[in-house]
Parts: sequence; structure tokens; C-alpha cells
Amino acid sequence: MKKTTQMITLVFSIVTLSLLIVSQTVYAHGKEKHASKNQKGDITYSRDIKPMFENKCSKCHGAKSPVHMEFIKDVKKYKNDKKGPRMNTYSHLVSFAIWPDAGSLMRALDDGSFTKNKKPGKMFKHLGKSNQERQQNLKLFKNWVGNWTLKEWADTTKDDINSMKLAY
Repeated sequence: MKKTTQMITLVFSIVTLSLLIVSQTVYAHGKEKHASKNQKGDITYSRDIKPMFENKCSKCHGAKSPVHMEFIKDVKKYKNDKKGPRMNTYSHLVSFAIWPDAGSLMRALDDGSFTKNKKPGKMFKHLGKSNQERQQNLKLFKNWVGNWTLKEWADTTKDDINSMKLAY
């Protein structure tokens, strides 16, 4: 069992590193396409998303939370402990936008404006105390992600991925 967990952690680490490289390549490509934009206006993980995430999300998705593969082994246990999958680093958070859990970040945070039933995602309420604060933080996430798609991995296209920003 321990060997399996170590192997899963190793695979997850390799995949996460690969995603980091891909996302930075996508971001660099986007910067070249939009070189005339003011770079100070770009939303970045380190400057904009991380502080907000630490304030609003880290209690349940912080360093003491299980990595995604560990979380899915016993979702019920972790939910009872008020823990979600770890998202407290750039690479962990990006994995919920692109792969292996494509679009889940967007589905969880969405305000419902992109869904047929108009219901907000299960984490939207945690983006702020007021609707104004939630909308402001949602806008920050949307601008950071770039292509705000609610698609799952099987439905995600190359164009979807290429239009994501996810700047570090």
C-alpha cells in the first residue's frame, strides 16, 4: 500500500511538473500574441491568486489537505474532516484547471452564469462574504484562467488549453 501511494505521488509530481511547463509555454505564447498589453495588468498566481486563495480557501484546501489522488481514495472521510484536495501551490491548483481534473476549479467557483440550471458551483459561496466580494474574486480567477471553461478533460480541446493563461 505504501509503495502504491509513493508511486501515485511520484506520477502526480511528474504530471504536475509537466503541466507547469505546458502552462508556462501557453502563457509565454499568449504574452507574445498580446505583447502590446500592459504587463502590470496581467493576473498572476503569485501576486493575485495566492494571497486570495490563502485567505479564502486554504483552511480546507491548504498544506494539511491530501493530494488529489489521496483525496479520491476516501472522499467521504475527508469531507467529514472538512478537507478538500490540496490546492495550496501553483502546480496543485493548475491541475484542477487543466489536468487531471480539467475544469473542476471553474465548475466549483462558477457563479452559475455558465450553467443551464444557473446554480453556482459548490465553492462560489466561499469566495467572499458579500455577492460583490464573491463576484470580484470570481473575476480575478476568470482573468487568471483566461478560458473559463466548465468542460471535463474528455471534452477539452487543444484550443481550450491554448487559450488558458494561468500565469505564475
